[in-house]
Amino acid sequence: MSRIQNILEKAEREGSVRRVAVMTDTEGTAALAFEAPMASAPVAVPDDVAPVSVAAPAVRSVSSVRFDPNLVAALTPGAPTAEQYRALRTRLMQADHGAPVGALLVTSPGRREGKSLTAANLALSMAQEVQARICVVDADLRHSRLHALFGVPATPGLADVLAGRAALADALVRLDDQQIVVLPAGESPAHPAELLGSTAMRRTIETLRTQFDRVIIDAPAIGPLADVGILSPLVDGLLLVVHAGVTTKPAIQEAVATIGTDKFLGVVLNGGAA
Repeated sequence: MSRIQNILEKAEREGSVRRVAVMTDTEGTAALAFEAPMASAPVAVPDDVAPVSVAAPAVRSVSSVRFDPNLVAALTPGAPTAEQYRALRTRLMQADHGAPVGALLVTSPGRREGKSLTAANLALSMAQEVQARICVVDADLRHSRLHALFGVPATPGLADVLAGRAALADALVRLDDQQIVVLPAGESPAHPAELLGSTAMRRTIETLRTQFDRVIIDAPAIGPLADVGILSPLVDGLLLVVHAGVTTKPAIQEAVATIGTDKFLGVVLNGGAA
C-alpha cells in the first residue's frame, strides 16, 4: 500500500499528480498517478469453457453516430486533452512488461467518478493505433453509459447475450469512422451479478479476446457491489478512476484493497464530472 499512499499524498499536496488524461464535460482536469507493478500473465480459461464464434460480417456496422462531446479522443484528436489520453494509452502499454494487457477493466470506488469516459476515450485512443482491433464493453449492467456516449442503440447488448436473447455478433456495433467496436450493456437484468459471474460471461470475454487486440471493460463501481470481484479474474489488468476533491482517501484505499495488487495498474485522478 505504500505505492498508493505516495500517490495520494502527492495528489493532496499538488492537487494533481501528472497531467496525462482529461475526462470532463466542462473544464475539469485529470492526472494519471501511475505506479505500475508487473502485469500478471494473461488469464487462462478452463478447457471446458469454449469460446463462441463471431462471424465478422454479421456485426452491425455504422458510419454516422452522434458522439458525446466529452469523447475528445475522437472529436478533437489534435487537442491537448486528446494527446493526454494518448499518453495514458502509452503508459498502460509500457506497463505490460512482456505480459500484454489484452483485457483491461476500468472501475472506480463509487459512481460518477469518470470511469465510463475514461474507458471510452482510452478505447478510442487505442483504436487510433495502426491496425489495432479494439472492443469496448459496457459491463455496468445497472448504470450503463457507453451506448449514450457513443450514440449507439442500448440493445441488444451484453446482458441480452448472457441471457441468451441475442447472439454476440448481433450485439456488437462497429463504428467504421473510428475503427472501434462497442458492446453496449443491453436490457437491464434483474440479477446483474449472476449474469456477470456466469459461464456465458467467461465465454464471451474469451471470444472477444480472440477477435480483438484489446478489450476495454467499463465495469461497475467497486462499492458496495460484488461485480468487480466477479469480473477481475477475467482480465489482465485493472485501472482505478477517482474524482479529485470528491473521492476520499479511505474510499481509494478500500478500493485498492478490494482490487488487490496482482493486476492493479494505476490510478487516474479525474477533475471533471461523469
